[in-house]
Amino acid sequence: MRKPTRNKSFKQFQQKEKYKINNKITAAEVRLIRDSGEQLGIKTLEEALAIATEDGLDLVEIAPQAEPPVCKIIDYGKFKYRQQKKQAEAKKKQVDNAFKELKVGYCTDTGDLNTKLKQARKFLSNGSKVKFSMRLRGRERAFFKLGKEKLESIVDQLSDVANLDELSAQSSSVMHVILTPN
Repeated sequence: MRKPTRNKSFKQFQQKEKYKINNKITAAEVRLIRDSGEQLGIKTLEEALAIATEDGLDLVEIAPQAEPPVCKIIDYGKFKYRQQKKQAEAKKKQVDNAFKELKVGYCTDTGDLNTKLKQARKFLSNGSKVKFSMRLRGRERAFFKLGKEKLESIVDQLSDVANLDELSAQSSSVMHVILTPN
């Protein structure tokens, strides 16, 4: 019998909550902090819950590993919303440090090469590293010098916007050049 598959939204629904709130907190005593940041000291769980309900807010366990656990009196819905916004902002600011790879051949003509150079300039202006790679197959290995000259001409043409970071070792079948933005 095959196990039924579930969609993504069900898995997200099933995920365990990161923070314990209100009656799900199991500690006997907690260090209590108000939404404004005011420290109320160490209170029993019942006192903390009473203060939270009096304020019309939730009691959220922020640091369960502390001794005693730290709990904050906040609006849990707003708290989760702010956490999501922080994560989205961090994801937006995240920089992709991967190489942008462009493949060329030893006999790539000027039109195609100019197109690749335009792409490389765009990638370099966005702050990405660019890797030009060239693979020589079979009898093409006899034209190793032509391939090396082609890569050196690429470096010369992009020298105004990029610095040479790495020139590949003298391998017979694969050569590459890595350029970093100025």
